[in-house]
Amino acid sequence: MTGEVPLAVIFSSLTFIVFFAIVLLLHSLPLRWSAKKFNLLLASYVFYAAWNPPYVTILWAATLVAWFTIKWMASTTSRCGRLLCLLACLVANLGLLGFFKYGGFLLGNFVVLARSVGIDYAPPRLDLLLPLGISFFTFKCISYAVDVYQRRCDASPSLLDFALHVGFFPLIAAGPIVRAGQFLPQCREPRRANVHQLGWGLSLLVIGLFQKVVLADGMLTGIADTVFNAWQKAGIVDSWIGAVAFTG
Repeated sequence: MTGEVPLAVIFSSLTFIVFFAIVLLLHSLPLRWSAKKFNLLLASYVFYAAWNPPYVTILWAATLVAWFTIKWMASTTSRCGRLLCLLACLVANLGLLGFFKYGGFLLGNFVVLARSVGIDYAPPRLDLLLPLGISFFTFKCISYAVDVYQRRCDASPSLLDFALHVGFFPLIAAGPIVRAGQFLPQCREPRRANVHQLGWGLSLLVIGLFQKVVLADGMLTGIADTVFNAWQKAGIVDSWIGAVAFTG
C-alpha cells in the first residue's frame, strides 16, 4: 500500500509553494556554501517527513549504507574487496526495495506453498506502507556504487554532498534519477543563480503549475474519467480524446 500523499509533497499545492519559497529565501541568504547545502538537506528531510516522519530513518539507512560501502570500495585496491563492497551495497538497497515492494507478495506465495504441502502457516498480516520515492533513492545509491566500481567517477569525500544527492527533495518524489556524476560536481563549488536563470526557472515553474492545476486537474480530469469509466461504450474518437486528456 502507498498511503495518502499529503499536500506538503504535492508540487502543485499551496503548502509546497510556501515551503519552496522559504527554502529559496534561505538559500539566497549570504551564508557559507556548506551552510546552504545543509539547509537544502534539512529541507529535503522536512519534505520527506511531511509524508511519514518515521520513514526518514529508511532514507538515512539507505544513504549511510551506500556511503560507507562506497567509501570502503574506494579505499581498497583489491578487486575482490571492491566487488564485495559493491555486492554489499546492491544487496542492502535491493533488499530494502524488495522488502517493501514485494514482501507481502512473497509472504502470500509462501503461505500458499506451505499449505500445498500440508503446512497450515498463518503469519501476521504484512501491511507495509511503501516509502515515498524508494525506487528513486535506492537506484541512486546503486548507480553511484556501480559508477565508482567501474571507475567512471570518484567517491565523494563529503557525506553532506552524497546525502543531498540521495534525498534532494525536488527529485525524490517523482524523479528523474540523476546520476551522481551529474549532481555531485555541482555541490563542490558555490553556485548562485543570476537574474536570467532565476527568471527562467520561475517561468518554467509557473507554466508547469498552469498545466497541472488549470489544464490537467481543472479541464481534462473530467473528460478522462468519463471516457475511462465508460470505456466499453466509447467510440474511437472518444477513446482518443480520453487518452489525450489522460496524458495531460
